[in-house]
Amino acid sequence: MPDETKTERPALPQGDTGTKTVFIKSYGCQMNVYDSQRMADTLAPAGYVETTSPDNADLVILNTCHIREKAAEKVYSEIGRLRVARDERRRMGGDMQIAVAGCVAQAEGEEIMRRAPAVDLVVGPQTYHRLPDLIARVGGTKKPVDTDFPVEDKFQVLPAPRREKILARGPSAFVTVQEGCDKFCTFCVVPYTRGAETSRPVAGIVAEVERLAEAGVREISLLGQNVNAYHGEGPDGRTWTLGKLLHRLARIEPVTRLRYTTSHPRDMDDSLIEAHRDLPALMPFLHLPVQSGSDRILDVMNRKHTSAEYLRLIETIRNARPDMAFSSDFIVGFPGETDADFEATLRLIEDVSYVSAYSFKYSPRPGTPGAGMTDQIDEAVKAERLARLQALTEGQQRAFNQASIGRCMEVLFDRKGKHPGQIAGRSPYLQAVQIEADESLIGTVAPVEITTTGAWSLHGILAGTRPREAVA
Repeated sequence: MPDETKTERPALPQGDTGTKTVFIKSYGCQMNVYDSQRMADTLAPAGYVETTSPDNADLVILNTCHIREKAAEKVYSEIGRLRVARDERRRMGGDMQIAVAGCVAQAEGEEIMRRAPAVDLVVGPQTYHRLPDLIARVGGTKKPVDTDFPVEDKFQVLPAPRREKILARGPSAFVTVQEGCDKFCTFCVVPYTRGAETSRPVAGIVAEVERLAEAGVREISLLGQNVNAYHGEGPDGRTWTLGKLLHRLARIEPVTRLRYTTSHPRDMDDSLIEAHRDLPALMPFLHLPVQSGSDRILDVMNRKHTSAEYLRLIETIRNARPDMAFSSDFIVGFPGETDADFEATLRLIEDVSYVSAYSFKYSPRPGTPGAGMTDQIDEAVKAERLARLQALTEGQQRAFNQASIGRCMEVLFDRKGKHPGQIAGRSPYLQAVQIEADESLIGTVAPVEITTTGAWSLHGILAGTRPREAVA
C-alpha cells in the first residue's frame, strides 16, 4: 500500500530572492477551498507566500467551479480585470502570472488560452500537484495546459502543510477523502470535470488528520464529490467504507468533531448510519441532497431513488440519531417540471423540515444530457418557483433557530466576533453563534446557553455564567 507521507517531490523553481507572493481565489464548493489550501502548500517550498490581494501578487490562481450558472463567463470577466492589474504592474517594473485551475480549467482547457491570452497556464483539479513544474515552463514556446487524469496519485506528492499555516487556518479543517462521481445525474458536470469515483487510502487520511490534530485542529470535515461512496484501501488490505473510516478517525485526539459532505442518498449504507448512532464526535447534522420531490423529475435527473425512498432514509437516520438535522440541495425548473412536480418538492420539504437548504434555478451545463432537453422552463416560472421554495426553507431555518433559544449547545469557537469583546463559533448544526467572552477561548469547544437569535446567527452566554436572580 502506498505511503502518502513519504514520497519524492519534484524539484521546485526558486525566484531570485526565494520569495514571491501568490493570491488564490476559490470559487464554489468546499473541495475547492481545500484544493486552494493544498496549492498554497505545494508552492510554499518554492518560496511563495500567500497575499490577501491580487494586485500585489506575483502569481494569481483562479481556482474555478463549473457548477453554477455562467461560471466560465465569470472567470473570463475576472481574467480581464487581472490583465489590467498585470499591465499596471509591468508599467511599474513588476509582473504577474495568471493561472486558471479547477473545474472550468478542466472543462475549457486550451479554449481558455484562445479566449484569454493573458492567462499563463491552465491546470485541472487532478494535476495541481504539478504546479511548480508548470510555473517553471511559463515563458516557453507554448503555454502549459495540464488537464490530464494522471495515473499517479496527487496526494502522494502534495507536501504536508506547515504547522504555522495550519494554525493560521483555524481549528476547523477540510480533508478530501474521495473525488469524482459515477452517478451521471443529467444536470451535473462533475463526472466530466472530476472524473470517476476514487478514494484515498486510509493510511494517508489518518496521517493527514493526525498532523492537523497535532497543530490544534479540533474539527475535521471530510470532503468528496460523493463522499459517502468512499471505498478506500484500509491498513488491513480490505476496502473500508466511510463509516469504518469515521470510527478510525474518532480515535484521533484531540479532534472532537467530525463531519462529511457531500452525500448521495444511494450511498447511505448501514455502517454510516451506525456511525451516526455510535460516535459522539460525528455531528448530528447531515447535508443530503435530494434535488426534487417529484419521482418523475428524479427519474429524468437520473437520481436513481424515489421521494419515498428518500423519506424512509431520513426516518431511518433519525431513528438512529434522534437529534439529527438535515440540509439539502434543490433545483427548480428542471426541464419538463410541471406545477404538480414542483408542488411535490414543496411537500417533501414540509415533510422533512430542513434547517438549511441550497436552492437554484436550473441552468444548462454544456455537455450534460439536461442541456439537450427540449422542454426547458421559462425563466419567469423558474424565478417564481425559486422564491416560493426559498420562502419555505428560510421559514424552516428561522423556526429551527428560534427553537434553539434556551438550549445549551457545545460551540467550537473559531474567530473573533463582529464587535469588540465578542467571539464567534459554530454549533453542532453549523449555526453561527456569538458570545461575549475572552479571545483565549478561540480554538476550544465550550457549552453555550442560547439566549436570542439574529437574522443569521445565534447569541448566547457561556453555560454557568448567567447571574442569579436576586433573592427576596
